[in-house]
Amino acid sequence: MKVRVSRKAHFNAAHRLYNPNWPNEKNDAVFGLCNNANYHGHNYNLVVSVTGEIDPNTGYVIDMKILKDIIDQKVVEKMDHKNLNLDVPEFKNLIPTTENIVIVCYNLIKEALPENLELHIQLYETERNSVSFPA
Repeated sequence: MKVRVSRKAHFNAAHRLYNPNWPNEKNDAVFGLCNNANYHGHNYNLVVSVTGEIDPNTGYVIDMKILKDIIDQKVVEKMDHKNLNLDVPEFKNLIPTTENIVIVCYNLIKEALPENLELHIQLYETERNSVSFPA
């Protein structure tokens, strides 16, 4: 039997939605206020869920302290109070939309998990807007 366990995390970050291959007029038309040249920020909430078999020796799918440490080291320390466009290398050539942020978070966390565990992430940009990966 597989069980899914989840851990919530939080980080604050600034970003700008801007495609450097487009003129400013098109960026304004597509991204609106999110194209602010001085950036804007969000209080992101991240829900990291791990699915796997329960270890008969521990009773855990994963030790939640270990999962917390992975999230903190791989995502929170990298993105909290940062400008995603300028400070996070993964977004050097990638527009930091919530869709792209959730995939970056997934890849960073997945590389630190044992291979037998499945990962699902939901990232809330606001109370009303969230993105999940995998879908």
